[in-house]
Amino acid sequence: MDNAKRKKLIWQIPLLLLLVTGTFFVARQRQSEENAKTAFQHNEGFVFATTYSFTYQHTTDLIEELVAALEQVDGEFSMFNEHSTVAAINRGETVARSPMFQEVYSLAQQVNADTHGAFDITVAPLVNAWGFGFKNEQLPTPSEVDSLLKVRSQLDFSAIAKGYGCDIAARVLAAHGVKNYMVEIGGEVVTKGHNPGGKPWRIGVSKPQDSQDDDPAQGELQTVLNVTDMAMATSGNYRRFYVKGGRKYAHTIDPRTGYPVQHELLSATVLAPQCALADAYATAFMVLGLDSAKAVIASHPDMMAYFIYTNEKGELAVWHSPRLEVQD
Repeated sequence: MDNAKRKKLIWQIPLLLLLVTGTFFVARQRQSEENAKTAFQHNEGFVFATTYSFTYQHTTDLIEELVAALEQVDGEFSMFNEHSTVAAINRGETVARSPMFQEVYSLAQQVNADTHGAFDITVAPLVNAWGFGFKNEQLPTPSEVDSLLKVRSQLDFSAIAKGYGCDIAARVLAAHGVKNYMVEIGGEVVTKGHNPGGKPWRIGVSKPQDSQDDDPAQGELQTVLNVTDMAMATSGNYRRFYVKGGRKYAHTIDPRTGYPVQHELLSATVLAPQCALADAYATAFMVLGLDSAKAVIASHPDMMAYFIYTNEKGELAVWHSPRLEVQD
């Protein structure tokens, strides 16, 4: 190759690189524009004796497949469904335990061990005895509580099933290639990507109101959290309680003592990779109380928490994981 041809080729290389780069960016821009045009679907309904809300970016409505997946969860763990696996087990029937049942049971046992028994799916008889389940009888005597502590054969997945349902719905969306979504069931949430406005998903945490008459949907927010690419669940004692004999009984029962918890923690919000775990740990933290809950969170770098409690002066106070993005 003579010098003239070599020089000509050298001058053509930058031009070719420029053309290739330009073509790449044009294609990428067109793909970005096409993605932006894809509509966000929105579904609302009723499941697990509560409401659900799904927002996701996809070309078609996936509600039928989502509902079918949630019905499968309901068929395994619902205490309100007499045909569910857990209902059959609680009646003393011998039933096959599906991979889904085994998965959630294993997660429940994991949280039980990690919280030294503060989370326990056999707590249902104690919950019923105190009037927070399906019965509302007289308060149990100390001997009745002791008896229920010794023999517990009834399973209750209500403190982990909603979170797991969110995980299952998120799996359905992921299987369809959905990259931007928010799944919410009864206040438990899983998010991915960005919202319809192209911004990170942000979820509000309700400010505790010491009244059963307050509507959570109309209540004041304590804060707003960045929940992008995370799962979030909240548990609290401030709305579910009853007063008898001048004493307030919280709905959270300590599985280790058999009695309703009484401590300063009012609300526990947990962010975790899985909503089932966030759900279960939030419940466990309401049993453990502030200091013990903080100790558990410290041992889990993949989780964060936002706690609302009453301080020594009886005032509302907040503690949250240092790396948690909050909007006060």
